Amino acid sequence: MTTTETEVILAPITAIPLGEGRAFEIAGERVAVFRTRADGVFAVQAECPHRAGPLADGLLGGTTLVCPLHAAKFDLRTGEPLNPTQPSGSCRLKTYPVRLDTENRVLLKITD
Repeated sequence: MTTTETEVILAPITAIPLGEGRAFEIAGERVAVFRTRADGVFAVQAECPHRAGPLADGLLGGTTLVCPLHAAKFDLRTGEPLNPTQPSGSCRLKTYPVRLDTENRVLLKITD
């Protein structure tokens, strides 16, 4: 089975305010894209693995994301859970490669 990678243009970076996230649907997958106050860009699955909370609505502090439904914390760089009571691995967020192009548009890499 052959896998292919595709880069998709999501939006200009200005569509995502500093310190916030926005949800997008790409190829049938919902993805939450975040722009940190330090202007870093990260992308993870759009729903919390615990109760399907809308992660784009979560609180962002540096590269730590807090689920809006039950305060579970995740590292946006790795997807790893940060709460000590969360089971490691089973609650890890799926992360996506994301970058800005020369026109400051957010590009997300997806694998088919």
